Amino acid sequence: MSKRNRNVSLSRRRLLQQALALALSLNLPRAGWAGDKPQKILRKIPATGETLPAIGMGTWLTFGIDLDDESALRTRSAILETFFELGGSVIDSSPMYGSAEEVVGNCLARLDSTPDLFAATKVWTSGWRAGVRQMERSRLLWNVERFDLMQVHNLLDWKTHLATLKEWKAAGRIRYLGVTTSHGRRHSELARIMETEPLDFVQLTYNLLDREAEQRLLPLAKERGIAVLANRPFQGGGLFRRFASQPLPKWAEAIDCENWAQFFLKFIISHPAVTCAIPATSKVAHMRENMGAGYGRLPDAKLRRRMSEYIRGL
Repeated sequence: MSKRNRNVSLSRRRLLQQALALALSLNLPRAGWAGDKPQKILRKIPATGETLPAIGMGTWLTFGIDLDDESALRTRSAILETFFELGGSVIDSSPMYGSAEEVVGNCLARLDSTPDLFAATKVWTSGWRAGVRQMERSRLLWNVERFDLMQVHNLLDWKTHLATLKEWKAAGRIRYLGVTTSHGRRHSELARIMETEPLDFVQLTYNLLDREAEQRLLPLAKERGIAVLANRPFQGGGLFRRFASQPLPKWAEAIDCENWAQFFLKFIISHPAVTCAIPATSKVAHMRENMGAGYGRLPDAKLRRRMSEYIRGL
């Protein structure tokens, strides 16, 4: 860069900094803020218009613990308490996750007050009878009257289970139904189901590096009015292992990001088709970081491109 161009760039930067300082001094409103507090980010379920917080909670690996480990149970209870205190609602689990459903039920029972829970789990077996037994068992483990969302896990025997879920929804035994994939698998089959079946939700893998869903699934969800839960938002921890030692860009402050977790999550929930991201954690401090992504400003299309380019450049 020439000296003249560098001076022009510096002058523009100073002007921007001065404009920001002036806005702050005048206490001008910022998008995503109510007065001096960041607003909670909510998303509508297209099927009904019901709103959900944009950050939920997954339980894969993190809640599949030994039920005799009282220390671990107290930690999970503290995680749930923090989640609800910071405005969380959507908890997602599965019979596939070992003891996770029973741990969720145990921890919910320890809470002092009834939380604003949106209970989501899955059926993960073959055959009608086995599916019904498994879903009933899940309800008992969670100790809920009914599930808000029941999903067919990784499309396993999906035709059989989806027929059951339609009957259960019509009878009021569940509120919403859906299907899931993970690790970016079986996208073509999922697209065909989305095109032909009356789904309320789909769950799929989407994060800053795993973006195949942008090509067909996310636009299709938007077109068909299907809510989207984004799983593996941190790529199973891979994003932290790869990028956490790198500096968070200064311009991340423009979207109220204080850490990498919020950077990763705000990229996901800023996609117009995504309803809720469901990160999992086994630490209270990390839950606080995750929930911070559910407040304040989100990147627009231009800033989303900048976020992607920054990650690719590291």
